[in-house]
Amino acid sequence: MLNIGCHVSSAKGYLAMGREIGSMGGNVFAFFTRNPRGGKAKSIDNDDVEAFIQYKNEHCIGALVAHAPYTLNPCAVKPELREFAHDVMSDDLERMEYTPGNFYNFHPGSHVGQGVETAIKLISSQLNEILKKKQSTTVLLETMSGKGTEVGKTFQELAEIISQTELKEYLGVCLDTCHVYSAGYDIVGDLDGVLKEFDRIIGIEKLRAIHLNDSMTPFDSKKDRHAKIGEGSLGIEAFRGIINHPWLKNLPFILETPNDNAGYANEIALLKGLCR
Repeated sequence: MLNIGCHVSSAKGYLAMGREIGSMGGNVFAFFTRNPRGGKAKSIDNDDVEAFIQYKNEHCIGALVAHAPYTLNPCAVKPELREFAHDVMSDDLERMEYTPGNFYNFHPGSHVGQGVETAIKLISSQLNEILKKKQSTTVLLETMSGKGTEVGKTFQELAEIISQTELKEYLGVCLDTCHVYSAGYDIVGDLDGVLKEFDRIIGIEKLRAIHLNDSMTPFDSKKDRHAKIGEGSLGIEAFRGIINHPWLKNLPFILETPNDNAGYANEIALLKGLCR
């Protein structure tokens, strides 16, 4: 069974999110823990959580892949920005325990001129402060496209963050298909080779989720411009290979394409049709 879904609105709570993804034919979903640009998170309603967990079990909904705000930068130059990232991520991980056993995805950040080595030390240092023994949430580092001073554009950079983190068993990777292709990993012409490289450098067991996006820009463009499935430079056959690959097919696939709910429902149906 294909584990496929998209981002849904968290404004009305967990049960509403579960029903929303079900209405689109999906069985996994992502949501922002708070406004994508930051800010205070909505309070959690225990009754809503209990109702959602019951609904989730009854409707065979799989993994939740929560997404941290885009504004977080744990390797920022300014201490107050690093503190903001620390506080938000700490709070988010506490909130994730209301729905245990899921994923929390974040962008590693931008070094803004400090250099990658310094940035990796700052990111790992923050993870060492935030991650707690016996937490049930797995924190996912997202693969990045390499625009500007982004960290996480190579598997080596992600591996080094993991290496410098003490509780590395609570870390994983979310591979974004648009980002890795734009970063120079040819998942169209050599998917097996890219995954073998990931396995050699990071370990395939650390790959826990996929952001499924086509790209508006060509291979190795170092741009982050998502396109609808089959309408970008990756093309439909690349996605057929990705969702059916034996190392990937059981992971949660999250669409982040430029769509409304009707468009997501169409893409979910399209991808289910490609599933072998």
